[in-house]
Amino acid sequence: MTLVDDQETSPQGAIVRARTLRRDSTDAERQVWRVVRSGAPAEFGFRRQVPIGPFIADFACHKAKLVVEVDGGQHDPDAPAEISRTRLLTREGYRVIRFWNNEVLANSPIKGEGHES
Repeated sequence: MTLVDDQETSPQGAIVRARTLRRDSTDAERQVWRVVRSGAPAEFGFRRQVPIGPFIADFACHKAKLVVEVDGGQHDPDAPAEISRTRLLTREGYRVIRFWNNEVLANSPIKGEGHES
């Protein structure tokens, strides 16, 4: 999940940042998107790189109130910034599920359980 900085706090700025993140997605994020697009029922409407509050979630389904994060090694789930992000999302009613990049890339289609925040 990415924090939207001061220059991106406007709705337009967040949209531009989300587009950049979609264009520059990691191999693991592209793999998850392929699986979601091919296997999730259309009525759930998963989106990728979605602005939610001051953050941009990797994948979100607003109808199911679910956020799926695909994290690289730079994400420490116990770090204050990650805890803050998860708290904000849960206060907004979202359930957050996280997968490590290596889990995604090693399990195609995704078979891992992930780790829930």
